[in-house]
Amino acid sequence: MKIGRSIRRMLRGDITTQTVACEVVRRTISAIGRWRERSMLERWDVQGARLHPPFSRMEAPALLEHFQTRTQPRFLPGFSEPPGVLANLQHRLFPNETTELFATAQLIADTHCWSLLGLGNKCFGSPPDWHRDPLSGLAWPLEYHAAINLFRGDGSDARTLWELNRLSHLITLARSYTVKNDERLSEEFLQQVASWHSRNPYGRGANWNCAMEVALRAMNLLAAFEVFRHSHYLDEQALDMLLAVFDHHGRFIRQNLEFSYIGTSNHYLSDTVGLLWLGIMLPELEQAGDWRDFGLRELLREMDKQVLADGADYEAATGYHRFVLELLLYTLILCRANAIEIDERYWKKLHQMLEYVGAYLRPDGFAPLIGDSDSGQVLPISRHRADDHAYVLATGAVIFNDPRLKLPGTAMPQELLWILGEQGVGTYQQLRPDETSRGSRGFPEAGIYILRDDDLYLLFNASGAGVNGRGSHGHNDALSVEVSACGRAFIIDPGTYVYTRDLHERHLFRSTAYHSTVEIDGAEQNTTEEQIPFVIGNEAQPRLLEWETESELESVMAEHYGYRRLPQPVTHRRRVVFNKRQRYWFFSDELTGAGEHDLSFRFHLAPGLETSVRSDGFVEVCDKMNGARLLIIARELNTASACYPELETRSSSRDYGAKELSVSACWSRRTALPFALQFVLVPIRAGEDEDERLNMAIDFES
Repeated sequence: MKIGRSIRRMLRGDITTQTVACEVVRRTISAIGRWRERSMLERWDVQGARLHPPFSRMEAPALLEHFQTRTQPRFLPGFSEPPGVLANLQHRLFPNETTELFATAQLIADTHCWSLLGLGNKCFGSPPDWHRDPLSGLAWPLEYHAAINLFRGDGSDARTLWELNRLSHLITLARSYTVKNDERLSEEFLQQVASWHSRNPYGRGANWNCAMEVALRAMNLLAAFEVFRHSHYLDEQALDMLLAVFDHHGRFIRQNLEFSYIGTSNHYLSDTVGLLWLGIMLPELEQAGDWRDFGLRELLREMDKQVLADGADYEAATGYHRFVLELLLYTLILCRANAIEIDERYWKKLHQMLEYVGAYLRPDGFAPLIGDSDSGQVLPISRHRADDHAYVLATGAVIFNDPRLKLPGTAMPQELLWILGEQGVGTYQQLRPDETSRGSRGFPEAGIYILRDDDLYLLFNASGAGVNGRGSHGHNDALSVEVSACGRAFIIDPGTYVYTRDLHERHLFRSTAYHSTVEIDGAEQNTTEEQIPFVIGNEAQPRLLEWETESELESVMAEHYGYRRLPQPVTHRRRVVFNKRQRYWFFSDELTGAGEHDLSFRFHLAPGLETSVRSDGFVEVCDKMNGARLLIIARELNTASACYPELETRSSSRDYGAKELSVSACWSRRTALPFALQFVLVPIRAGEDEDERLNMAIDFES
């Protein structure tokens, strides 16, 4: 049974027989490689860094002096600035954030407590217990990395453990050290890395289970090392330890690449980026040339594969779009700093990725969390919530000298200073933000369509499962919507919440019933299994039928086929019309097929809103803070009777590991097909006359 399910999972999506054959051979070779690796773990664990001549012949003091004084290679421009310049700019541009930076760094050094994902501050012990799950308190075993089961069913969460072991908090120590010149922080950095190195023997434990995690940890360590290599606490012994850590990380990534002929993802992309960074920044290591050449070649190949023609990441998840964008943006900047030529077409792809973010950001500046989001960041200069994507645009605005990426009313992010330095800050300050209202945009490759004008925003989701039908981070959200008005998000995607910690919650958050679309007979649009949290079918395959944005009545229409596998097949078609002048949206949901079915039409509402079902059948959603309201009105086709909904208890998550109570407005029917239900969504600003707004909105009989 398990073998059969494994084969079916492998054969998902659009793949050829030749591809399957290549994958079988690859997995066989990989299994042999792991057998050899397992036999070599103890030897590799005690092996020091493999240095390239002439560095291998240097005496320890000379090698230390080399690393403390070298000017090439160059790290990201901001980190390479003289400490005095960085300190002055940090204090002047970000006074409040600087105070917070000092306090956070001191907390890390004094108590070994820091913030983790959406979980708030956690304390990890002295020295930190690198194997204890921060949520469940359970320890992860020090077994051979490939033998560890990540789905333990005991409340532990590998993703949270991995976040701890990405060691991104060491960047906080490094930044505070640069600005404050507190040598106690460099001592703390070296002690923590030594602690991690001694308690994580090569290839053993959950912290070596995933090459992507090893790569991200290596990148964070490289950033911190760029700062602390100048400290007088860095002696010959500490340098020897750090170089061994870097060499171990590079060796492991190269031998455990998360490549597959059937499909690659942000994991393999992270592997290639990690190798490229190690290869660029540590040419003293024997394998650096191979890592650099392989990493660059594979990075560009994956960029061709994973970035769609309209600039969206192909995993059908905005959270992973942000993550991949950071991977590529920072890496291409690092390449440019070291005179590594990148073909112009890859810079154009990067620019398209930034434009996609600018298009999908809501008027409140936050992102819709389409598909999965684990709150992952690359090189976290400062911590950002999963739905905060705007900060990446500032760096893009400077790199491409594009004022459209400088959002009006948005504060300069600290990332800009530390990634691009003083010159980047100056360029950004000279850019005049584009004050023109962003208009509607369609991204056909991604399947995302945005109808917007002024403060009105609707995102229509016609994306597939992702990864050419082999999705792992897509949700059952075909034809779902997000709606914002009057400065407030009213209808949202619920987000992700958790992965392996709670498979039932994981299943709920990616289910059809948690999204603003139509559920039929309690079935999922695409097949999912609760016990297999990173596999989703590709039955829905949404198809665009209409996209019109050249008039005051803009419209989008699509249908999907996820319910054709029911005993009595059904097709769901949804059309949305946006009346820009009269400020409302009109929905038409048509269900075609035969027989009787249970139909549920839902809108998932944002947390913090006051929601009620009025006596006239309208759903009223109110933001008490600014007095804005959204009325949702439903009518059956060719009838004048109101459809009365129910309010269902739901949850929403804006950050991994955190959730808030919210509600879903649901209109349920058991009826014969064909059937149609129409909705009008009318936003009302504080002080506006409701009757006037409704009279302006629409004549239901027309």
